[in-house]
Amino acid sequence: MSELSKLTIAQARDAMRKGDTTSAEITQACLTEIEGAGALGAFVHNTPQIATEQAKAADARIKAGDAPDMCGVPLGIKDLFCTKGVPSQAASRILEGFKPEYESTVTTQLFDAGAVMLGKLNMDEFAMGSSNETSVYGNAVNPWRRGNDDAALTPGGSSGGSASAVAADLCLAATGTDTGGSIRQPAAFVGIAGMKPTYGRVSRWGVVAFASSLDQAGPMTKDVRDAAIMLEAMCGHDPKDSTSADLAVPNFEAALTGDIKGKTIGIPKEYRMEGMPEEIEKLWADGTAMLKDAGARVVDITLPHTKYALPAYYVIAPAEASSNLARYDGVRFGHRAKLAQGDGITEMYEKTRAEGFGAEVQRRVMVGTYVLSAGFYDAYYNRARKVRALIKQDFETVFADGVDAILTPATPSAAFGLGEMADADPIQMYLNDIFTVTVNLAGLPGIAVPTGVDKQGLPLGLQLIGRPWEEAELLNVAYSLEQSAGFVAKPAKWW
Repeated sequence: MSELSKLTIAQARDAMRKGDTTSAEITQACLTEIEGAGALGAFVHNTPQIATEQAKAADARIKAGDAPDMCGVPLGIKDLFCTKGVPSQAASRILEGFKPEYESTVTTQLFDAGAVMLGKLNMDEFAMGSSNETSVYGNAVNPWRRGNDDAALTPGGSSGGSASAVAADLCLAATGTDTGGSIRQPAAFVGIAGMKPTYGRVSRWGVVAFASSLDQAGPMTKDVRDAAIMLEAMCGHDPKDSTSADLAVPNFEAALTGDIKGKTIGIPKEYRMEGMPEEIEKLWADGTAMLKDAGARVVDITLPHTKYALPAYYVIAPAEASSNLARYDGVRFGHRAKLAQGDGITEMYEKTRAEGFGAEVQRRVMVGTYVLSAGFYDAYYNRARKVRALIKQDFETVFADGVDAILTPATPSAAFGLGEMADADPIQMYLNDIFTVTVNLAGLPGIAVPTGVDKQGLPLGLQLIGRPWEEAELLNVAYSLEQSAGFVAKPAKWW
């Protein structure tokens, strides 16, 4: 078989079981692709030795006949996941040289299932960003280009390296994390599937924290079936994470029947934003028609507190970040500033953080510290928490009325150029999360599905939001949408 790195997880699994190829061969194909793709900036710490050993062990397991679905599948791991003995920097200078002595629960479960780690992937620093331009490693670049224009485009953020690597076939799939849309927005920008599970479905232990009540890890894959297969391996109760749900993990792939007859799909009127590009409007209308044609009932719904979601998110997330990032002080691990004679511990903290944190992280830490300070805690943080409860209630009301899933755009536009937002007000960049943050605030599962291209040939995605803990049903609706949309476009190779 040629072009092994282009296989989906399902195709690779079936081919390895049949003896048509081996994990070692697929892994080598991916490692070769990675070597030639430096221009994408997707992989930042390569682990070919680990990959080769894991592939060899996976082949032995497959031969013995006791291999789980993910066995032998080569993956990229976002740099936010701690991987034992391998740099885990969260794309920040402050964690320079940090090699954990432990493995995150998600990577442990994937490796236990026989998955292969090709290396660590680029991302926005501490997952703070929507364009992968805040990374200490430099930008990750979208493998797609606008028509004949060779301007570099963003792969989205914060899981930009994951999105770029999967879309460019450098790996079969990748892990991502989603705090306000960091799996779904980049997935939509590069034409792949990206799934954010219900909060608590996947363990956060060993994932570098940004905002603990919002962060959730999930799969970024070439299609919905792969998302189902990989998600199952990532899920499960973890006593090391107090927010991890003790629930049985269903066979998500078995739920992919594509039959959505009689399902009710909600279309929220609040997501019709002023100035939304016509192409996004049309994509949404087309997606609605596809679900209707597949036998679903489409109803208009209202989520009245949606307009407060972004301001609430940008109070809660920075507040939690300022608390979480206080542990980076130059004392125990990572970067430590050089001190002048007479400098004490305060100067060490100040200089280390000034050197170690990038501008966007500093901005969010300062905003977070401000909203948690004595005079402003009630005015900002507590009000944001109340708004969050109302947003959650909006969804609960809609689901109680019999809606099975909600269809919205995934992003307000196609991928924009790297550097295009550099001089803009930071709020312009934050508006990229406008369709995705509500899902994190309410703790719901959401998935981005590629469904079309804009007039410049760039991919566009739709988002489906599901009921809590009903990822299986959500994946099935996404599968039906994917089948109807028939998106098969791939970026032309320029790197």
